[in-house]
Amino acid sequence: MISASSAAASTIHVAASRAMSGTPADHGRLDARRSEQERSDQALIDQLKATDRQVRSHEAAHLAAAGHLALGGAGFSSVRGPDGRMYAVGGEVNIDVSPGRTPEETIAKGEQIQRAARAPADPSAQDIRVAAQAAQMVAEAQRELAAEPTAPGGAEGASSQLKEALSAFDDAEKSGAQVNLFA
Repeated sequence: MISASSAAASTIHVAASRAMSGTPADHGRLDARRSEQERSDQALIDQLKATDRQVRSHEAAHLAAAGHLALGGAGFSSVRGPDGRMYAVGGEVNIDVSPGRTPEETIAKGEQIQRAARAPADPSAQDIRVAAQAAQMVAEAQRELAAEPTAPGGAEGASSQLKEALSAFDDAEKSGAQVNLFA
């Protein structure tokens, strides 16, 4: 009985070993699937690395051009790659779009907002909208400046025309005079 038991155990062990290890053909298929998955993962990692570099460069361009109008640093949305690392896939920079105290200051701010919005080599649709709104803000401030009396110390603050132009920054008004530039 003991020998039968040993033989049965030996037979079960051999069968289990074969089931776990499979045939050489099974190994080849498994290796091919692993290799295919590794290639797929590496392609995704390469794509995520390129996207991360592009997004970070895009937001850095906004920050550099925004200067003192930037309200903090860039914010990023990220995903975890198959290698466990986080990669930036989107970003934003908040900038101050409130009017200046004078039309001249508003013109200078509007021009800087335009530069910040157009700074990346590949401006997003949001970037283009912000640049257009800033151009409208500059045009309104220029009209206000042209309508002012030539005496120094003319109208205080922004005129109704300038306020109307600034209302184009709907998001800015809702969030305390700031706008987001997106990648």
